[in-house]
Formats: sequence, structure tokens, C-alpha cells
Amino acid sequence: MTTPLVKDRIYRSPQALIGGVLLLVIVLWLGIDALIRGHGHTPWLALAALILIVPLVVAFTLRPAVFAGEDRLRVRNPFRVITLPWGEIASLRSGFSNEVVVKSGAKYQLWAIPVSLRGRKKAARQQAKSEADARRGRTGQGAGGAGRGLGGFGGFGGFGGQAAAEQADGPMRAETDKVMDDLREMLESRGPAESAQGEVTVRWAYEVAAPAVAGAVLLAILLVVG
Repeated sequence: MTTPLVKDRIYRSPQALIGGVLLLVIVLWLGIDALIRGHGHTPWLALAALILIVPLVVAFTLRPAVFAGEDRLRVRNPFRVITLPWGEIASLRSGFSNEVVVKSGAKYQLWAIPVSLRGRKKAARQQAKSEADARRGRTGQGAGGAGRGLGGFGGFGGFGGQAAAEQADGPMRAETDKVMDDLREMLESRGPAESAQGEVTVRWAYEVAAPAVAGAVLLAILLVVG
């Protein structure tokens, strides 16, 4: 009996995807317009700029992704793809950026899972509000005593009951922090597995870097000549 393949969990930034698509639309619109209507060196400058800018926009917005599988974590950053067996990962850190640290001491940033300070502040405000509602609910129950069944918030599942239910699920967290929690759980459960051992490999994305370098060189030549 064959074991069914388990699909990787894929983590990407929706904001980056939306921003990347919008940037590409603007860049292509302006660039194609310059190619068609430009005069003299303008079409060539527009072409060089497109060759330079389009790969960079794709690299920093559409390309980044994190693939979490049963045996390894694959990190696709703008110009590199890092494959990390779970057994080689020492920790997953969250500060001003999310990064993975391997046992050799090397660190790799998770571009696809950016830290949202705004999201953390929002989660902290929601957590504070939930705790305040829970305290008010407990105070109302204590003061109401025997009259709780006649209309106390706790008896009818009001603010106190809702806050208590939210607190039972743990403290509120920003979305990217929840993703990092999921990855830490996978690291803890899959790290010791025999199939999750191996070497860390890094592959440079020449398919992205080469066009950008070519565009930069062409643009520089045209600016010097023109």
C-alpha cells in the first residue's frame, strides 16, 4: 500500500501579491507606451528599464513564498531558494523580521512572511479589550450572585462569556505570528524524524538576477551614449 503524498503548506503575503500586480500593471503600461510613442533613444531606454524593473518587481513581490513540507522547509526569497530539512533547523525567530536559524548558525530571512507591527498592535488592543470584557463579566457575576439567571451578562452569553471563550483559545496574535507558531509546531514535531535529516542547500535564482543585470547594463550604456 502506497503512502499518499502530503501537500506542502504554502505561505505568501497577500499584500505583496496585490502590490506586485499593481506595480507590474503601471510599469508595463508606462513602458509599452514609451516603446510605441517614444522618439529617438526613448524606446530603447524604455526597453532597458522594463528588462531591469520587471524582474525586480517579480522578485520582491510575486516570487517570495515559504513551502512547509513533512520533511523540509523550502524558502523562496527574491534571489535564492533555500531548502532546509527540519532536522537542521535550530529555531524560528520573530523580531523586526521573521527568520530561520540553522544549527550551523546561518540565518535566512523569510521574505514571504513579513512582520506586521501594525498587526501586532491591533492584536494587542483586541487582547486588552477581551481581558477587560472578561474582568467586567466576572465582576458582574460576582455582584449579581443569585440574580445571575435573571439577566446577568454571564448567564446569557454576553460580553463576559464571549471574552472568556476567546481567552480559552489563547492570547490573540497577529496573522504572521500565527504562521510562525504553525512552523514552530512543525519543527517540534518533525525535527527528530529520520526522513527530515539532511543538508541545507542554497540555489541562486539566476533566472531572476540575469535579466535584471542585463537591463541595468543596457540602461547604463544607453545613458552614457545618449
